[in-house]
Amino acid sequence: MSGEMHPAAPHHVPFFVPGADGADTLMVVMGVFLVATVLWVGTLYWKLHSLPERMAHKTHKMQFEIVGVLGLISLFTHMHIFWVAGLLLAMIDLPDFGTPMRGIADSVERIANATAGAPSAESDVEPLPGGKAGGQSSLKEEVHDHA
Repeated sequence: MSGEMHPAAPHHVPFFVPGADGADTLMVVMGVFLVATVLWVGTLYWKLHSLPERMAHKTHKMQFEIVGVLGLISLFTHMHIFWVAGLLLAMIDLPDFGTPMRGIADSVERIANATAGAPSAESDVEPLPGGKAGGQSSLKEEVHDHA
């Protein structure tokens, strides 16, 4: 009686009904689908979570590091306000005050160094051979050293 079926059993059994050997095709298919779906949703979550940082990096924002830190704080504290703040900060262009201020500071430093080595108007300047005064040549050398 090994090859005979029970007389009440249907002759065609759907694929999702487990066989007599215990192989459950539907469970295997759903297990693979579940793992694939969890990985896909996790990837989607990470892409969404890193959106502000990617936006700030793509546009070369000055506040890129701040946006990254806000994203990490949001990730570890589960407080979404940090993520929203990072997103808003990534979308806003902050003016660059550092570059002009550095240029002004460098110029002021060069002027201060140039005037510190300049001879005073009261001192006697001895002319060098070639018709140049001694103080002027050292002044130009100092300015070229800093530039």
